[in-house]
Amino acid sequence: MKTKLYIFIFLLSFTAFSQELPPIIKYSSSTYGAGNQNWMISQDQNHYVFFANNEGLLEFNGAVWELYPSPNETIIRSVKVIGNKVFTGCYMEFGFWTRKANGKLKYVSLSKTIKSKILDDEQFWNILNYDQWVIFQSLNRIYIYDSKTGGFQIIAPKNNITKSFRTKNALFFQTINEGLFEIESGKGRLVSDNVILQTNKIVNIFAIDEGLLIQTQSNGFYKLIGTVLTKFSTEVDSELAASSVYSSQLLSDGSFALGTVSNGVFIVKNDGKIKYHITQNKGLSNNTVLSLFEDADKNLWAGLDNGINCINLQSPIQSFVDDTGILGTVYTSKLYNGKLYVGTNQGLFYKNYQTNDEFKFVNGTKGQVWSLFEYDGTLFCGHDSGTFVIENTIAKNIFSASGTWKFETVPNQKGILLQGNYYGMSVLTKINNQWSFRNKVAGFDYSSKYFEVTNSLEVFVSHEYKGVFRLQLDPNLLKTNPFKTYKTPTKGKNASLTKFNNTIYYANKEGIFKLNDKTKQFNKDKLLSSIFEKEEYTSGKLIVDNSNKIWLFSKNYIHYFSLSKLSKQLKQNIIPIPASLTNSMLGYENITQISNSNYLIGTTDGYYILNLNDLSFKNYTVLITDVMTNRQNEIFKNQTILNEGRFHYDENNITINYTVPEYNKYINAEFQYLLEGFQEDWSAWNAKTSVNFKNLPSGDYTFKVQAKFANGTLNDAVVYSFRVEKPWYLVNLALFIYFIFFLIMARLIHKTYKNYYQKQKEKLIEENNLLLEIKELENEQEVMRVRNEQLSLDVDTKNRELAVSTMSLNSKNELLAFIKDDLKKTTDDGNRSIKSVISTINKNISEGDSWSVFKEAFDNADKDFLKKVKLAHPSLTPNDLRLCAYLRLNLSSKEVAPLLNISVRSVEIKRYRLRKKMELSHEQGLVEYILSV
Repeated sequence: MKTKLYIFIFLLSFTAFSQELPPIIKYSSSTYGAGNQNWMISQDQNHYVFFANNEGLLEFNGAVWELYPSPNETIIRSVKVIGNKVFTGCYMEFGFWTRKANGKLKYVSLSKTIKSKILDDEQFWNILNYDQWVIFQSLNRIYIYDSKTGGFQIIAPKNNITKSFRTKNALFFQTINEGLFEIESGKGRLVSDNVILQTNKIVNIFAIDEGLLIQTQSNGFYKLIGTVLTKFSTEVDSELAASSVYSSQLLSDGSFALGTVSNGVFIVKNDGKIKYHITQNKGLSNNTVLSLFEDADKNLWAGLDNGINCINLQSPIQSFVDDTGILGTVYTSKLYNGKLYVGTNQGLFYKNYQTNDEFKFVNGTKGQVWSLFEYDGTLFCGHDSGTFVIENTIAKNIFSASGTWKFETVPNQKGILLQGNYYGMSVLTKINNQWSFRNKVAGFDYSSKYFEVTNSLEVFVSHEYKGVFRLQLDPNLLKTNPFKTYKTPTKGKNASLTKFNNTIYYANKEGIFKLNDKTKQFNKDKLLSSIFEKEEYTSGKLIVDNSNKIWLFSKNYIHYFSLSKLSKQLKQNIIPIPASLTNSMLGYENITQISNSNYLIGTTDGYYILNLNDLSFKNYTVLITDVMTNRQNEIFKNQTILNEGRFHYDENNITINYTVPEYNKYINAEFQYLLEGFQEDWSAWNAKTSVNFKNLPSGDYTFKVQAKFANGTLNDAVVYSFRVEKPWYLVNLALFIYFIFFLIMARLIHKTYKNYYQKQKEKLIEENNLLLEIKELENEQEVMRVRNEQLSLDVDTKNRELAVSTMSLNSKNELLAFIKDDLKKTTDDGNRSIKSVISTINKNISEGDSWSVFKEAFDNADKDFLKKVKLAHPSLTPNDLRLCAYLRLNLSSKEVAPLLNISVRSVEIKRYRLRKKMELSHEQGLVEYILSV
């Protein structure tokens, strides 16, 4: 019995689990940086969303969360945007926030003006507005604030207030054990004291044509028409009774969103039928829903007991999330005979299409399902265990020798299929209306995950680790001739191959290549390859759908190309859904057309269904949220965004934040910006919502940012102008002072240079004069040199003359001596006259007289020589000085001997003695020394 009960509970949970739901964006407390609980939600005209959070007022602009602490550090219980003010209520405090010029919020207290009238320990749980009045509701009283006069009215019922409500034309509140009241003329008027309304807490009130639709916490809906209260039954009454409704919201399509304490969110149509039931095991962060709010884009926000969720009710995407792991990663899908089949890593599952039925497991298919293929009314399943034929949801194995990747038809051969296996390829045939394995293709044993067959029975196979093969099958599909391996294009991670428009395409990280049928070579297709530029490649998976569209997947987009109706050019379409959000397994991306506009895309935790016809979005507005500047190594400072910014010259590190306040899970906005005065071209498109400019030089700048969303560029770029001021030393006054200073300095420099050049001129003249004087001196010196040379020549001449005269005198003396000697020979005869002649001769050859004459002449020719020699050598005798004089005249010993009237030998001796007296060294010549004196 227990086993059956467990099976029933399992099936019940799996039944609920199998519903396709709108996408849900989860924001945890760590993401938004505030408390877990969120008590009330509102939105302003810029589409910023505000939350009454445990830690304060929480703001979200689509890109950045910002928390404003409550004014008295208590829990903010209520928030309501009215006009350009954000009203909040908390513990014994209420007021409003206004936006400053820098984009940040500033709080203004209203409760301070009536502080004495506020009850002790009073908290304000709800805020309503009606015309010019703002209603702050606590559990004890209602405070009505007149925004025009600033005055207050207070409604103080006898019993505690459970909650206040507003319809289009009325305000209501409920008190414990009294019933429902309407506010009229600033007072409470009892509308109904029905016992049901006295004993059941009202969660919300909605205006209907007949009267009021009242939703209670545990007993569902009631209609109040006049004074008559009747039950309005729905499909979820029993579940609501067990779940306890805490919050609710009337949606724009007329349905009701009901947030419960323990069972998530119910979306109920206005006829009472359930549309969605979203719980924690279907994607909610938490089952306790404290607040609900439908924003301007018809997203449903849920303030939870632990986090915030945004449900994209109007999204063209419906997701099926398997948080339990029962279904697993979806590799393939197929709509067949009214049933939706999904092949996963856990096996093959099916359910009735467009129902909330549970997925059922196809027995015998446990394991990885790689492909589903329909042909000739039969559904084939490529499985890790081989090939299955699915008949009436029952799997029949027809091939088990190897795992099967995919199936392809063979041109012009009906009843034949070629399947790619883990080890080569094999043939399936239909005999007697039954499919069976026929043969393996001999000659090729490589894994054939991706392959295509041409009309000439050529087979092209993509192998992730080997590259591309080309095979030629024989007509009977029994074998292949030796196959060719292409060198280009090369192998690649997550590469694939497919046939599109009768042409084979191959994709890897280097691009997408198209087969030339004539040359049998692959050529790069520029259009298709462009999607992998800018590091967009994640997978080369190529998929062709039933409408002859080719689908590709990149890092940030899903692409599909279709044939143009008016040309041969392919038409490109881009869906800006990044791989990180789709949660697809790289290399195993899959998309299946299940109707004209609906496509099922498998993910690692289920799948989602995309409706191409609904893939259109409103024209959002891009906004600049804040501008911050900072000095180097200092904190950022917020600047005005309402007016042109003016920043100090050293506050030139500027950060600009911008956003498109949209809250779609799968399709995100992209931005590009231009800073005029700094950049010439727009930046590349990217999803970043902030840009930083560092060390901007002084000058005027205009920042422009534009956005695109779901392939469409939004209207007009938003513009923000600012100026980085010049430093004080570059302002106009400083420049004027610099100019005056420059003129003065130029004048001084000019004067200085003038004086300098004048001095240089004078110096040059002086130098020229000096040079002239030096030239004159040089000329005089030259004259003196010439004179000296002339004198030297004269001295030499006189020396020669002296030497000649000396020699003449010597010759005379020799002659006289010779005559004397001859005469002496005749003296023996006693001739007195001869003696007289000899006496006369003796007088004429007197050496003293000749020496005196010579000395006088020598002194005239060579002044002071004899004095210098005598001074240098005092021991020299007159005969020594005489010898020195003769040697000075450069006379030889032979020439000196007659002058001294001695022999040559005696002259040599005298010279030797003279050397001794002069103490000359052996190496020093006597004549050289005497000539040098």
